[in-house]
Amino acid sequence: MGAEAVTTPHPAVLLVPFPAQGHVTPMLQLARALAAHGVAPTVAVPDFIHRRIAGACGGGVALASIPSGIVVPADAGDDTPPGFGAIVHAMEHHMPPHLERMLLAAAPRGGSRPVVACVVVDVLASWAVPVAARCGVPAAGFWPAMLASYRVVAAIPELIDRGLISESGTPISSDSDSDAHGGRMMAGLGILPAQVELRADELPWLVGDPATQRSRFAFWLQTLRRARGLRWVLVNSFPAESAGDDGGDDARQGPRVLPVGPALLPGSAAGGKPSCGNQHQGGGGGSSLWRADSSCMGWLDAQRAGSVVYVSFGSWVGSIGADKVRELALGLQATGRPFLWALRRDPSWRAGLPAGFADPGRGMGKVVDWAPQEDVLRHPAVGCYLTHCGWNSTLEAVRSGVRTLCYPVSGDQFINCAYITGAWGVGLRLRAMTRADVAAGVARVMDGELGARLRDKVRALRDRVVTAEARRAADRNVGAFVDDVRREGEGGRPPSLQAPTVQIYSVL
Repeated sequence: MGAEAVTTPHPAVLLVPFPAQGHVTPMLQLARALAAHGVAPTVAVPDFIHRRIAGACGGGVALASIPSGIVVPADAGDDTPPGFGAIVHAMEHHMPPHLERMLLAAAPRGGSRPVVACVVVDVLASWAVPVAARCGVPAAGFWPAMLASYRVVAAIPELIDRGLISESGTPISSDSDSDAHGGRMMAGLGILPAQVELRADELPWLVGDPATQRSRFAFWLQTLRRARGLRWVLVNSFPAESAGDDGGDDARQGPRVLPVGPALLPGSAAGGKPSCGNQHQGGGGGSSLWRADSSCMGWLDAQRAGSVVYVSFGSWVGSIGADKVRELALGLQATGRPFLWALRRDPSWRAGLPAGFADPGRGMGKVVDWAPQEDVLRHPAVGCYLTHCGWNSTLEAVRSGVRTLCYPVSGDQFINCAYITGAWGVGLRLRAMTRADVAAGVARVMDGELGARLRDKVRALRDRVVTAEARRAADRNVGAFVDDVRREGEGGRPPSLQAPTVQIYSVL
């Protein structure tokens, strides 16, 4: 089917997220923002995701299920997601023909059914890009993290050319530009602002053992090759991630890069209603893949304003290990402050907890399996967030004006942490997970002159991100994308789309 056949005033757009919580939620939010601009969006998710969030969306957003071929073991709990390897295998070998049939089935029949005008593909779900090409449908990219992290990934060819990493993605050591921790610094590349410090051993694909790292690196190389055919890149970030670092103007010769993050905030959609994906109900409603324990909200109501340390390492990061869990638990106790810790009720995650630590009513803290995070961060009792620095968590902390104590674990979390502690100055990094470091880090973030300065900075950043002006700018970007899709469907390619084959790393 050809894009030129689109005649409907409400173009149909199919959105394909990577199947993880931090990707599905912003994709659903983007769908709601598109619907507010007269688009008919359908979010296509693998069957194991669809079972969890079916019925979560309204407001013109439809949900479709793609067979994944993933068999969930009978003894696996509802909150046990498939591993990264199983997901990649499903995306590459099982899901493409099903998506192709879905796109072809949307072709006009008797003139009463619209074709798909565009496929919006999570960049990590790049498997859908060649499927869209085979069906003659334009493809847009969606980057659910900050633009800076994509710039680092997209600069892989430059990192290899400069001898910072090998052909397999591993860091190449050098004594000339190492920091106090022995890691080679990513300096002088023009990828990140000068105040953002990143070591070569903190690159996003360096996850797990050497074999896993090589596999992840190959995954990113394949993603970059496919991304060259994208015509637009929508980024879940605000227009200027830091002073002098605005990615909105550097796409003149390639895919049009549009920061849309503020348009995905609750209340940004038409009518001011909460966007799809922002309901956090303890009964499993909304787009959350995990069942939140809302009892913690009543517990927070009983705490003093600004007194609580909230701890969460997200839903995708694996356990930090029994030794670190134990040290973190003892460190939280040592602070003498009330704490709320979202820690999966799984033996591998809770191994290391001192005996009775998670018992209700024990000590100063409360441990829950999963928390309604946005509600928690907005609560006036929360004064500090100890976080892995996932991008969604980072945005939620900024929007709530909460200071952060950062402990990045993998992926883009180190880049996000570098912005939090460097470019923005709204948090501190916890370099070691020992009880002494935890207690000292919490005290530094929450007390004294430094704590007050961090509080003022995060509130100023919050005001910059959530203002009506920022939302209007992001909404204009969503509207510009929809206008481009409409013009594409009418046979007129806008000027920004003249060179869709330019390698993305040369423009981001």
